[in-house]
Amino acid sequence: LSTGLDLPGRFLFATLTLMTLIAILVFIEEAVYIYRKIPSSKRSIIIWINAAAPVISTTSCIGMWVPRSTMFTDFTAGIFFAIVIHKFLMMMIKECGGQKVLLRRFENGRFTISTGPCCCCCLCLPRVPITRQTLFWLKLGTFQFAVFRPVLVFLSIVLWTNGNYVLYNLSPKGPALWISCFIGALTLFALWAVGIMFRKVRILLKCKNIIPKFALYQFIVILNQLQTTIINIFATQKIIPCAPPLSSTARGSYIAQQLLIMEMFLITVISRVVYRRKYHDLEPPECAAEEPGDKKQTP
Repeated sequence: LSTGLDLPGRFLFATLTLMTLIAILVFIEEAVYIYRKIPSSKRSIIIWINAAAPVISTTSCIGMWVPRSTMFTDFTAGIFFAIVIHKFLMMMIKECGGQKVLLRRFENGRFTISTGPCCCCCLCLPRVPITRQTLFWLKLGTFQFAVFRPVLVFLSIVLWTNGNYVLYNLSPKGPALWISCFIGALTLFALWAVGIMFRKVRILLKCKNIIPKFALYQFIVILNQLQTTIINIFATQKIIPCAPPLSSTARGSYIAQQLLIMEMFLITVISRVVYRRKYHDLEPPECAAEEPGDKKQTP
């Protein structure tokens, strides 16, 4: 591939590859810090979440250098991100002290389910009590995505090797359209579960930087899913013109991969700052409940 590039193209590829290597090194250094400083109950979850941006950057870099591997690299990044969505929900529960402590903190609270991306316009929906059962359904909402997306990806690869699955063929008779729609529906349900939990705990976990962490997570969702989908649609509709020897779809894939490498590099660096910032642990709910009473008794 490098023999077909002019000097600016080689410089661009070298720069993007260097950014990917720096992102990997930053993540390794951050993982070592997390392993040493963070309690074991939260350690693996936070490492998984921090690994999302460097993994997507690495798969995009491989797809940029080896165009024929694009389908495998995209599927690898998609599977990894499906697991990260579930891990982010579990991180919010862990930061509240775990499921039992969360249930004690919000003993009489309710979840607001009229939130994005599924039901942000349905303001008439009732508020759901926070119980062990509702927490189970929220965790199931993200866990199903982490399980079913790899299964659908495996099915897609099997059909692709047999010549039945064409990524850019979105005709109703082809399997690509139906598999993509099913994955899209599973994605919306998973993001909805995370949004419901975040809306409830964002004030409690404000001292733990949950808002910038959620913002970084949302940026990864938008850039990895929505941005890539829009670019692929533009490429299939020939809005992105072909430039021999590259077709429109190949150029769209190159543009998406190069943008993702730069964006994930920035997110990796920002994540290192956000997740390393020191913050205080939450007080146990019993102590928080006793404080107002103590103040009233003090003359």
